[in-house]
Parts: sequence; C-alpha cells; structure tokens
Amino acid sequence: MEQITRTPKQLGTLLRRRRRELGLTQKAMASRIHLRQATVSALENSAADSRLATLFETLSALDLELLVRPRSKGSAREVEGLF
Repeated sequence: MEQITRTPKQLGTLLRRRRRELGLTQKAMASRIHLRQATVSALENSAADSRLATLFETLSALDLELLVRPRSKGSAREVEGLF
C-alpha cells in the first residue's frame, strides 16, 4: 500500500484504514503501542496535538513507514479526492 498524504485528515484516514485491514480495534492498537484508546482515536481523527513520537509508534505497529520526498505536482484537492 502506497498513499500520498498531505494533511492530518488524510493521514488519520490512512492509519484507520490500515488498522482495520489488520483487523485491529482501536483498543487493540492502543495496547500494541502502550497508549490509551482515546489517543489512537485522536490520531485517526487528526488531532492537532498528537505527538510525533505517537505517530511513529503507530506507524511501526501498523508495519508502515514514513517516506519524505519532494512533493508531486498534484494539488491537495486532487489528493483529497483519493480518500
């Protein structure tokens, strides 16, 4: 799975989708990363105060990684249409 993500909302949607693909509830996901279910929910709902450490722990638990590269020419609105 490779997905362009440019906004917190898009990232939250991607994380939720992957968690569900793996058959995990938010509670089970939280248990994997030793956090509360509410923290997983906040991350999936693009909470502005989510910590980067939490994001990286979540990515790892979902067997995902973050790739930083120059931005493609598609607009944020075009990318939003993918969700």
